[in-house]
Amino acid sequence: MSTQAKFDRAVAIVQGLPKDGPVQPTQEDQLVFYKYYKQATIGDVNISRPGILDFAGKAKWDAWDSVKGTSKEDAQVAYVAKLLEVLRRIDTTEAKGWVAELE
Repeated sequence: MSTQAKFDRAVAIVQGLPKDGPVQPTQEDQLVFYKYYKQATIGDVNISRPGILDFAGKAKWDAWDSVKGTSKEDAQVAYVAKLLEVLRRIDTTEAKGWVAELE
């Protein structure tokens, strides 16, 4: 499977995770997914930093800005690697299936 195909599948898995399901990425995990998704799909941060009271927006912007200069392919690889790390913490048949699919 190509890097792009693995990335696309990983994005579909992350976006399809039920809010109350067994796979619960932490807020830190979610920021990692966010920054590498944005870097892989858009490139370097291209918007101004949100205002002082937008805490979530600033955290997301800072996370994305922290990977400035990372190539699209490297960002895709890092996104998939993070998902594999999260999935390996979960002992379910579904998670193991996704791990096998992405490796």
